[in-house]
Amino acid sequence: MRIIAGQFKGHRFTPPAKNWPTRPTTDISKEGLYNMLQNRIDFEEVSFLDLFGGTGNHCYEFVSRGCTDATYVDRHYPAIQFVKQMVAKLDIEDKVQVKKSDVFKYIDRCTSTYDVIFAGPPYGLKTIDAIPGIIMKKGLLKEEGLLIVEHNPNVRFDGHKHLESARNYGQTIFSFFRP
Repeated sequence: MRIIAGQFKGHRFTPPAKNWPTRPTTDISKEGLYNMLQNRIDFEEVSFLDLFGGTGNHCYEFVSRGCTDATYVDRHYPAIQFVKQMVAKLDIEDKVQVKKSDVFKYIDRCTSTYDVIFAGPPYGLKTIDAIPGIIMKKGLLKEEGLLIVEHNPNVRFDGHKHLESARNYGQTIFSFFRP
């Protein structure tokens, strides 16, 4: 895995992901996503929440591009330990908060709002389709905020009242929601 752009451009990292319940975003789909985001958001001005954070891939990318307020949430202890090590190695402890929590419990307790929320749940999660509604109901996005949900073609958000658009990269789809 690698960081695509910014301060840490080209930095490679290999999580010890044997038997991890994670599915890292592929480089091809990640490049497509960040090329699009580069034209839509000012990374230096956003607060970012990474739900089902896994390897921390998206936090590193946001911080590399100038974000100074990123929050990582996952419940898998080895992933959290890896992310803490990476955050220390990149010397970005002041920019990334690492939270060990079930994502739905975190959302329920959260009192912060964010400019950008990325949710990359396991494709097998039966409640993927509920994530946008839960986040919108809880009010976690700022007024002009953006929610990105990564999912496979088995999940569809057609007709969701907050759906703005979707981008398809083979078996990876990014759906974009606004409040």
